Amino acid sequence: MARPRPEPVQVVKQRRDAALSALVAGVPYITYLGVQFDRRGDELTAVLPFDEKLIGNPLLPAIHGGVTAAFLEITSVITLSWAYLWEDIESGAIDPDEMAAGNLPRLPKTIDFTVDYLRSGLPRDAYARAVISRSGRRYASVQVEAWQDHRDRRFAQASGHFLMPRDKG
Repeated sequence: MARPRPEPVQVVKQRRDAALSALVAGVPYITYLGVQFDRRGDELTAVLPFDEKLIGNPLLPAIHGGVTAAFLEITSVITLSWAYLWEDIESGAIDPDEMAAGNLPRLPKTIDFTVDYLRSGLPRDAYARAVISRSGRRYASVQVEAWQDHRDRRFAQASGHFLMPRDKG
């Protein structure tokens, strides 16, 4: 009995990148802020490129606290969605072209989200990475941290709880 040939690596990468791009583009606020995601396998790092519109206090200058909180929450929701949809993206059950056309799967809904502001966000690019602490059929907990120059010098961190969609469609 012959095993089926595995898909070429480039095809798998293109499908993953297309699915992630469609997921991010499906939320207009993510596009407005300019948040991007760097994908390495199943791990995501969010990138918030610096833009003058993100400054809340021009005297310091510092990134607005609402932008920081939104960046952390966006990172949490997209990371959680990516983990939740991973098997369907890998198997081809979710078509990235359908997602790009606006047929997005339902995203997790925020139950609560607590942000700790550790220091001012400087006028430069910011990065964030989320870790899923608990993920069940109905509920998930996520921890997320943001940094700029060095990952050990976080400027904000957060924890959140999310209601998971009942189905993927």
